[in-house]
Amino acid sequence: MGCAPSARETEPAWSGMDARDFDGPIPPPGELLGSVPLDEGLSVAGAGEAYRILYSTIDQHDRPAVSTAAVFTPKSPPPQGGWPVIAWAHGTVGLGDDCAPSTQSRSGRDGEYLSHWLDEGYAVVGTDYAGLGTPGLMSYLNSITTARGVVDSVAAAQHMDLDLSPKWAVVGQSQGGGAAVATARWATEFSRGTDLDFRGVVATGTPAGVETIVKQAGPDMAVPAELGPMVSVYTAYIVAALRDARPDLGLDQVLTQAGASAADEAETLCAAQLAGALSDITMPEFFTAPVVSIPGAAEAIDRFMGIPASGYDRPVFLGVGMQDRDVPPSLTLRFADELAANGQDVTLKVYPDADHSGTVLESIPDSTAFLARVLA
Repeated sequence: MGCAPSARETEPAWSGMDARDFDGPIPPPGELLGSVPLDEGLSVAGAGEAYRILYSTIDQHDRPAVSTAAVFTPKSPPPQGGWPVIAWAHGTVGLGDDCAPSTQSRSGRDGEYLSHWLDEGYAVVGTDYAGLGTPGLMSYLNSITTARGVVDSVAAAQHMDLDLSPKWAVVGQSQGGGAAVATARWATEFSRGTDLDFRGVVATGTPAGVETIVKQAGPDMAVPAELGPMVSVYTAYIVAALRDARPDLGLDQVLTQAGASAADEAETLCAAQLAGALSDITMPEFFTAPVVSIPGAAEAIDRFMGIPASGYDRPVFLGVGMQDRDVPPSLTLRFADELAANGQDVTLKVYPDADHSGTVLESIPDSTAFLARVLA
């Protein structure tokens, strides 16, 4: 799901590339449509050069779409064969265009994290996901759509005049942890026809199996004790995204007036703003009836945010902080067990004292060694 909300109150900096109303022709996915230097105030300490790119992908309606991304290169010279690439799948920032990470300065945590990988000699490509700063609504926690967006961002970066290796891995936190694992599941399929060489995934705070909680949503649900104060924000983003992706379900029929209003606000407000706006509504107060009382809703939710526990052709690293109150640790632990039972190559690292955000940096020693091995 998300990161602890950081204030994103500043006006977005588009770096001379405002694609909110893009209406040009869209080529097949993974093509580079434009590249500009990233506004200097939006780079990270470890970057040598920084860019903002526009590229083609496929959205939640299975239609051609565009997305933006930030691309950072190390300060060190590229090795023979080029810099290996790490794709960064970001956590919850919001659904509105102004929330796009490539238009805002990075949080201290994310700046440190991305700089670490740059210092290790990896180029970093961080997609905004389709709909954040581009037409349409970002499809929050939509496994297949966000996986496509990540893969296509890496493919597009290969068309830049940079010395990039085809070898790449994906890392992600929370919403991005789910996107990263989904990317790993479909990377080979979605990059077919390119020279990309996918090697593995690092995911922390991963909401695998969160659909099991969403399918319990209703006026009488018992909210899991593991969930903290951001649950209403996540609920609003999920409802808004699912309502957009599957209008045929008619989700509004099971929403209270307050729930429908919260989903409307979720379409534009960034996480910190939405947290303030929804401070007085609980998850059950979104609903007049169970979500699964809508015919086909359970299956639609599974297709929208489900992450398979088999079919991975590269190693998976999962980091879980046992003090996480945004994504229940039990979800990651159960997912790791399912992967292992299915014979998948999974490494699980547990951090007893780390919370949701803290797991990102605490996992660095373990994930650095993991990526050095898979990208060798």
